[in-house]
Formats: sequence, C-alpha cells, structure tokens
Amino acid sequence: MTDGTDQAFEQLLANCANEPIQYPGAIQPHGVLLTLSEPNFEVQQVSANVGQLLGLEAAQVLGKTLNAVIGPRLAKAVRQQVEADQLDELMPLAMKVNSTEFEGFVHRHQGLLILEMEVRARTVGDQQGPLSRLLQRLQATKSLDELYDASVREIQRMTGYDRVLIYRFEEEGHGQVMAEASSPGMELFKGLFFPASDIPQQARQLYQSNWLRIIPNAAYQPVPLVPTLRPDSQAPLDLSFAALRSVSPIHCQYMQNMGVLSSMSISLLKGGKLWGLISCGHRQPLHVPSEMRSACKTIGQVLSLQISALESLQLAAQREEKLDALEQLVAAMAAEEGSVFDGLAARPELLMALVGAGGVAIIDDQQLHTAGQCPSPQQIRALHQWITAQGKSVFATHALSRVYPSAAGFPAIASGVLAFTLPKPVDNGILWFRPEVKDTINWSGDPSKPLQLETSETGLRLRPRTSFEIWKVEMQGISRKWQHGDQFAANDLRRSALEFDLARQVLKEQAAVRARDELVAVVSHDLRNPMTVISMLCGMMQKSFSSDGSNASRRITSAISTLQQATSRMNVLLDDLLDTSRIEAGRYSISPQPLDVGHIFEEAYTLLAPLALNKSVELSFHAEPGLVIHADPERLFQVLSNLVGNAIKFTPAEGRVGVVAMSDGEQIVFSVRDTGQGIPAEQLPHVFDRYWTAREGNPTGTGLGLYISQGIIKAHGGAMTAASEPGQGSEFSFTLPRPDAQP
Repeated sequence: MTDGTDQAFEQLLANCANEPIQYPGAIQPHGVLLTLSEPNFEVQQVSANVGQLLGLEAAQVLGKTLNAVIGPRLAKAVRQQVEADQLDELMPLAMKVNSTEFEGFVHRHQGLLILEMEVRARTVGDQQGPLSRLLQRLQATKSLDELYDASVREIQRMTGYDRVLIYRFEEEGHGQVMAEASSPGMELFKGLFFPASDIPQQARQLYQSNWLRIIPNAAYQPVPLVPTLRPDSQAPLDLSFAALRSVSPIHCQYMQNMGVLSSMSISLLKGGKLWGLISCGHRQPLHVPSEMRSACKTIGQVLSLQISALESLQLAAQREEKLDALEQLVAAMAAEEGSVFDGLAARPELLMALVGAGGVAIIDDQQLHTAGQCPSPQQIRALHQWITAQGKSVFATHALSRVYPSAAGFPAIASGVLAFTLPKPVDNGILWFRPEVKDTINWSGDPSKPLQLETSETGLRLRPRTSFEIWKVEMQGISRKWQHGDQFAANDLRRSALEFDLARQVLKEQAAVRARDELVAVVSHDLRNPMTVISMLCGMMQKSFSSDGSNASRRITSAISTLQQATSRMNVLLDDLLDTSRIEAGRYSISPQPLDVGHIFEEAYTLLAPLALNKSVELSFHAEPGLVIHADPERLFQVLSNLVGNAIKFTPAEGRVGVVAMSDGEQIVFSVRDTGQGIPAEQLPHVFDRYWTAREGNPTGTGLGLYISQGIIKAHGGAMTAASEPGQGSEFSFTLPRPDAQP
C-alpha cells in the first residue's frame, strides 16, 4: 500500500474501533420494536417493518397509545409486567397480532420503555430435560478442560448449531479457542488464537452487559427506526439491551466469511468482568426459540461460576506447591542476624526453584549476589532501577524487551523477569530471570491483517479477512509465563522479608532509644551531684557576704543569687529531660492511689498562693464535695503546679485564676482558667508540642512542661485539651477516669 493508502487504512481501523454499535439506528428484521413514553405508553419510535408485521404503517402508530396499536388486552399485559417490575427477567409475553405470533420483551433504558415483539420461533422438543442433564454434567466435572469439552458438546446437542466453541480472552487482548464441537465439514478452530480486533472493545463492553446475543440470519437487511432520532432528545436510541439490535455490517460479513449465517453468543463472566464467550454458529439461518435462549443464559451463568470455582482450585494448588520452599526460605531469613537478603543469598538454588527461574540476582545496597544465568552486574543494576521506577511491589513480565528495550541485548538469559523490592532507603530487591523460549503460535489467519482494505463506490472501506487458515507465528524474546503460583510466591516471600526487615529495624530503634535513655539518666545523675554542691556553696558564700554592707559585697551577693537561680533551673531542666525521655519511650510510670480532690486542692493552694499574691492575682480552687480520684499524688501535683503556675505567670495584676474539679459521667474533669492575654489561634494547636515557648514573657521556660503534663495525664488514662481566646484568657482542662470506671 502507498503512504496515503496506509493512512486511510489506519484511519478506517480507528473508526472501526470507535464504532458506536449501541446506536445502529436499526434492528434485525425478525421482530418489530417500539419505544414508549410513560405513563401513557405513547409510541415515540417504531421500526419501519411495522406495516409488514403488524399491518399498520409507521404514521398510524407514532404518537398513538399502545392500546391503539396492539389492542387493550395485550397492552394491559405489557403494563402489568412493567408495574410488576419484571423487566430484567427473560419472561416473554405471548402475543398474536395481525395473524402473527410474537413474543414480547420489555425493558426500560434512559427514560424510555422499549418493547420488542419478536416473531415466535418454532420450539423443538423438550428443553428442560437436556438442560437438567447438562447442568448435572457441568457440576460433576473435575478439570477445566473436561468442563469446556462437556459444555460445547452438550450445547451443540441441545441447540443444533453446526459449531459451538468456548473462546477465552487473554491478558494481551486476543483470544484463544479452548474447546470446540463441530459438525462434519466445518473448519476447526480449537487451540487457535484470534486477533483482538475480531471482537473490538465496544463489543466486549456489550457482551459484559448482556448475557446473550443472537443473529438468526447474517444476510439480513437492517430495518431502520422511524424517526431516526428520539423525538424527546434528538439523540440516537441506545439499543444496548435490545435483543433485536442490528449489528455491525463488518461483523455480518465476518460471519459469512467464516461460513456461517446465524450465530448466538453467550457471555462468560468472572468476577464481574468478561472472561470469554460461548460462540455458536450455523451454516444456515437459525432462529433459536426464547425458551432455548433462556436455557443457554442459565448455562452461561452456571458455567461462569464453575469456571471461577475450578480456576480457584487450580490457583490454590499452585500456591500449595510453593509452601514448603517458602517455609525453608523464611527459616533462612530468620536464622540470619544481618540483612534478610543475606539469609536468602545463602539458598540460591532453592530461591530459583521457588519460581522455576534460570537465574536470580539479590541486590542489597552495594552488594550484589547472583546465581544461575544472569545479565551482567551493570545490566542488572540498570534493569532494577527501571523496575523500581514502575512503582509496583511485585513486577512480572514474560516479554521483557517489549517494555524494556535494553533487554533485547540478553534475550537468551532474561526474556522474562519477576522481581520485588522492599521500602528501604537503599537499593534492594530480588530479580528472577527466565530465558527465551522459541515458540510457535497458531493463529486463525494472519494476525497482522485482521481486516482488509477494498475499493467501493463510496471510496475505500474495510472488510473482514476471508481466510481463517492456520497462520504460524514464531515468537521471539518471550519466556515461559509467570504463573499465578510464581507471583504468589514472590508476594509471600516479599511479605515475610518485609516483616523480618521491619522487626529488625524496630529492634535497632529500640536499642537506640534505650541507649539514649541510659545516657540521659547517667548525665542527669552525674550532673545533679555537682549542681547540689554548687547550690550549697552558693548558700554558704551568700551568708558570709550578707553581713558586709560594702558595694563589693552586694555585687558578689547578687552574682551568687544569679548562680543559684541558674543551678535551680538546671535541676528543673534535668528533671524535665528525664520525664520526656520516659514518655517518649512509653515507660512513664505512675503509682496511683485513692486521693481526696478537696485535700489535694488545699495543699496546692497553700504552695501556689504566694505566687499569685506576689502578682496580685486572685487564685481560687473549687472541688465538688466528696470527689475521690485514683492518681499518683506527686505527678498530679506536678500537673497542677505547671498549669496554675503558667496561668499566674501570664495573667496580669488584678486578674483571676480559677481551678475547678467536677464529675462528668465516667470521668472527672479538672480545669484551670485564667483571665490572661490568651494564646494566638495559630499557636494553640502546638501548645503540647515539645519545646513550645512561643508566648512572650516566658524567657525561663523549657517548653517541656505542657508536653510532660499531657504525658502524665495520658499515663493515668485521661486526656488534656486547651482552649483560648486572645485578650480574654485561656482554659486548660484534663480528665481522669472515675475510680469505679478504671480497670
């Protein structure tokens, strides 16, 4: 073909792939179709063969009620079926109009009722007996191949089609014939592959929505709808769920090229998605009765379930085969104290046997272990970087060079790869390799030319291929496929490696925390003794110089006072650091005991009142009478001292600080409220963070008081919150469980 013809061919292929087959604007001629508006059942559209089948011209039908078209009795039966909400059931209404027997089917779609009156086909024999026998045989099968063969033989015997085959869709889009039952003289297709374009995507979507489709005569002339567009929306009528829907003329020609004039397709679904088809074909026109189609729909549903069940059993068997090797590899990881990859590197043969690989590479930061047939270290590193960039926990392909062109340099070693990585900051992972396998795939016709180009009166057009002879294609750059069991094994091994790796990281972090805590404790202990000595010496020196009233003595006394304050602050900081370390390590211990809240408040007032008095701040404590809690008295006083001390510090003279304790159901609520300057809204969410010292006027704060107070309350099983309104004051509250509510 010339370049211009090539472009036209590609454009026509694209048009074919996007053909809106659900809007054909026509139906097949073995019935008549009417669309009805609700609630009056007025005819909006009708097929042009209404005069031939019903004896009424389209103009006599459009705009009329269904009563006027088919009579009150039949119209009432249609209405009753609609009102009974039986539209999804394949339950035909027996009709006789214009001396012709019909079967009526109604469904609702996009705001319209669609009534299809299909000419009744001749019923042959008893359908229930063969259906019952077939269902029993399907349920008794033990393997997929046995299930496929039994299905096609029994369906052919029951329906009389010349050819019945089961067609399975592959991941790549094309399909393969898994089983076939054909009459003598029919071309055989079992085992052959068909290009994906034979059943384009839009057709597959309709197969997924509809269990069954029938074409009694592929040589039919489509019957147009009148009017062509819906009167209410001026849009084409969607016939996705209409049994009479006209099909693509390319498909009709495709059927005739295959030597069949009639067909029936039954969808096979797995997990709600299209798995394959039961495809029936006949050399002569054949109109299968609705009773038979209903039976075939049931067969498709049962077969779908049975396929899913048997495939699940196969997958379970594949997984079972891997368990022993996985157990040994997990033991190897557990026995190795270093990296989990060290344990796996010690069992390379078992690691390869796990997934049937010809080679394996283990990457652990700068280390690279290989076994079997592998690409070069540089090639492995580059491939690993590319796989990591794909963002998949487990990556698998049996045609690596198709997705990673650089693999074309080592097909004999790694045409297939299965790999996983762990979420670590260093390069890591395992890559299994499979070599190229020279294979020949038998296609039905040339897969590179699924459609052909021809010249017509209107220009170039596509037509389906005329040859379905076996076309052998030698596959290159392909390895054996990674089966479900292989990918399961990789996933399971990755999960175990991840668990071991995380456990070892946790142990390392715990050891680091313990070391830090021990260091803090040692430093605190070693510093506290010198601080005590310094404080005592300062006191002695201060007494010596206080009796001397000279200026020099006063300066020395002031310096000693500053030194004492710094020493006291250092002791407080050491205590806070110890508390913070315990809280972060989850080892903050308390010694709770029954406490009378009123008594606790009296002690707190005695110790804190002088601070309030010095600032002329009114301080009050109020507890509900008889209130008893279960708490550590020293730690509870630490919390109250911190909250009340902060409140006094940030409340101006003549302000108020109030402390209240009240019972509230299963808990006791303490609150400390002040009339101070408040906390800005943007800082309020951070008040319990470590080292929060954002408020002005707090130059000596460590920023750990509220953080530790919150940790103490959490250790008691309570919670602490803060609320504030700038310029109005703040309120810090905490809860403690009632003694009878504590475990």
